[in-house]
Order: sequence, then C-alpha cells, then structure tokens
Amino acid sequence: MSNEIEKVKCLIIGSGPAGYTAAIYAARANMNPVLYQGTQPGGQLTTTNEVENWPGNPEGITGPEMMIGLQKQAQRFGTDVRDGWATKVDFSAEPHKVWINDTKEIHADTVIISTGATAKYLGLPSEQHYLQTGGGVSACAICDGFFYRNQEVVIVGAGDSACEEAHYLSKLCKKVTMLVRSEKFRASKIMEQRVKNIENITILMNHDTVEVLGDGQVVTGVKAKNKTTNEDFEIPATGFFVAIGHKPNTDIFADYITLDETGYIINVPGSSKTNVPGVFVGGDAADHVYRQAITAAGTGCMAALDAERYLASKH
Repeated sequence: MSNEIEKVKCLIIGSGPAGYTAAIYAARANMNPVLYQGTQPGGQLTTTNEVENWPGNPEGITGPEMMIGLQKQAQRFGTDVRDGWATKVDFSAEPHKVWINDTKEIHADTVIISTGATAKYLGLPSEQHYLQTGGGVSACAICDGFFYRNQEVVIVGAGDSACEEAHYLSKLCKKVTMLVRSEKFRASKIMEQRVKNIENITILMNHDTVEVLGDGQVVTGVKAKNKTTNEDFEIPATGFFVAIGHKPNTDIFADYITLDETGYIINVPGSSKTNVPGVFVGGDAADHVYRQAITAAGTGCMAALDAERYLASKH
C-alpha cells in the first residue's frame, strides 16, 4: 500500500455515459472531479458498433466514438480522467475511502458510483467471436433490434426481460425464435402469455444453444439441441440475442451500500442518493429496467447535481 493519501472533492468510479456525464457536470461546478475509468474504459457501449438512438447524431455514431467524445468533453472542463479501477472501499465514516488497484488510497468528500452492469452471456466460443466482430450477437434488443428489420433472429432467455425483448423484436423482425433452456418460463404469467400469443414468435422449450453459426464475420444461424430428443438442428438467423440477465458491478460496495437481491444499488427514489450520505449512483449499477445510454447519462447528471448540493450543505 502506498503511504501517500490523495484528497479529492469528487471521485467518480467508472466511465460510460453515467460517469462521463457526471464528470462534465461536476467539473463545470468546480468540484475538480477525478474519474477512474475502470476495467472497461467507456463501459458496455465500447462493444457496440452502431448507436442510432443517441439524440443529436442523426446518422448514428459508434459506441467507441461516442465514449471518446464524452471523455474529451469531461476533460475539456477539467476532469482528471485516469486509468485504474477501485478494488476496495470504506464508507463507514467521512471522508469516504477508496483504494485504486489495491495500492493508491483516496479520501473523497463525495463519491459517484458509475460502475455499470455486465451482460451475462452463454460463454460459447462462437458467441464470443461474433460479439467481438459485431456481426450479429447482442445482449440488448432495444439497442440493436433495429438493425434486424424484416430478418430472422434467435433469442435465448426465459425471464420477463427475455419476453419483453422477444416482444420488441417481433415488431421489427420477420421471425423470432425463442430458445428456453428449461421446461418452463421464469417470467410472470402475463409476460409468458404475451409472447405465446404473438404469431411470429416461435418458442422452443427445453432447448440449448450449441453454437452460433456464421461466415467468420456475420451470423448466419444457430445450432440448437432439443434436450428431450437429444437432436441437434440449425435455425437460420442473422441475429442472436442473449437475454439471460445482467450482473451489476457492485461487489466491492456490498458491505456499505444497500443492494437488492441481484446486486443492484438501491437509490433513494427520485434521486441518485444511496444509503450512505455523500455517496451517489448513476447508470446501470442501479438501473435494471431501462439500461440505455441516455438514461445512464441522465442519472449521471443527477448524481453530480446531488453531490454538488451535498457539498454545499456541508459548508
């Protein structure tokens, strides 16, 4: 451990739309924010090729371009953007203590958590390959469904989110095949019934995904296994959507911050405040409903404003 302790007014943990937006607002309020980018600088959007639903970019923008722009904007107003990630915290007393890369200790008057969430994937080599090429694997139908208009797609999942995403895709795509890995849905009855009633959704219960098929660059189909008959077969598809959940990146906060049963931070309704005074949250670390760049940016703004007001109340 380094003996040198750094003191900051506002520490932002994590990048992405929430972190960078919080940094823009905090910097403009003379809070001299320090932002650590985390293990995935720019967050989940850096794995997205095209973002077409971000306001003000009528031709669309790539995820990495968007994050570079937000970072530069934050730096323009004086944000100190750094490499590294938080590995330990102590929020038991003020100032709030955060350790970076297990070595550097920071004492912060305010902390904004924007560590996001990580989509869960099946872990198939072929799935990961086409996720990296941007050729047809996605964990967000609302983000990417538009690119598969009038095409055939496959979605894996059995919960409410999977049903919602299948329903969303059914309005855009010619055919949606839903692979449910067990013999029953985990979704609520009303959501289960909704997808069952949609004509262009085919539901295959008790089926596993064996492989995502393609030409090396783009997806052309999915090999599935009927677990009842043990037969493999191919489903033609240009898109493969994974809707088996997200894991919020909040483990290091669990001893101090109130989390829900799946690990999302519980904020005070209508604000970015957590149960710890001076610690705020923005983005997907607290949002299991919308999970969009624009909503993350909005809550990043809220976190900076709440942090500014908190500091003002202390003086």
